[in-house]
Amino acid sequence: MALRVDLYEPINTLKPVDEDIWIVDGPQIRFARMPFPTRMTIIRLSNGDLFIHSPTPLTVSLRQEIDQLGAVRHLVSPNFIHYWWIGEWHEAYREAMRWASPNVRPRAAKHGIEFDRDLGDEADPAWAAEIDQLIIRGSRAITEVEFFHKRSRTLILTDMIENFEPSRLHPAWWRWLIKLAGITDPDGKTPIDIYLSFLGKRDKLRAAVQRMIDWKPRRIILAHGRWYDSDGEAELRRAFRRLGAFD
Repeated sequence: MALRVDLYEPINTLKPVDEDIWIVDGPQIRFARMPFPTRMTIIRLSNGDLFIHSPTPLTVSLRQEIDQLGAVRHLVSPNFIHYWWIGEWHEAYREAMRWASPNVRPRAAKHGIEFDRDLGDEADPAWAAEIDQLIIRGSRAITEVEFFHKRSRTLILTDMIENFEPSRLHPAWWRWLIKLAGITDPDGKTPIDIYLSFLGKRDKLRAAVQRMIDWKPRRIILAHGRWYDSDGEAELRRAFRRLGAFD
């Protein structure tokens, strides 16, 4: 029996999170033969521009919804895996800037996907007043850019925390594998392979987590699994407790 995960229906449609911020739950993908549900986040900036984080497929109906929100201006790859549909979105929105996370360019180029600018340690002026950001650097591959929407106090992560609900995983034996990886709801954490990539860099990881805690997030949106719609600061302390107590 093939591995599969139940999706967060309805998919490919806007779901409000707070004022000027939405998620879209997307289809199942496979990475290293494992199925993953997908999720993107959309933020509308004060000038009406749309910031699209980790785009999912752009269906006809979703595009109609998007066009009612504002002008798509920023297509963001938060890590070297989450880039797949940026090309598709750019075909539809040619004026949008394609933002590359560290190490994504060579991988995406193999699939004909290009970028215009690189994300840095500091938020770009285009969104700095409304969205903060930081880069968490692990191994060459496992580096991720995190974002914080200030007004709604929403932290947006990608793979630094995954939180799979066992009831959505099929067949049942797959639930044991997810548990071994340390990413089972309600105790979702950094997958063990990503966590191990920070060997020798735990102090830097801890500093990055402390900065996210200092943002005092109300909620945390994740790309894979159930996201945390409350107690964001406490969830960070729980998910990264292997690093010790935080201030």
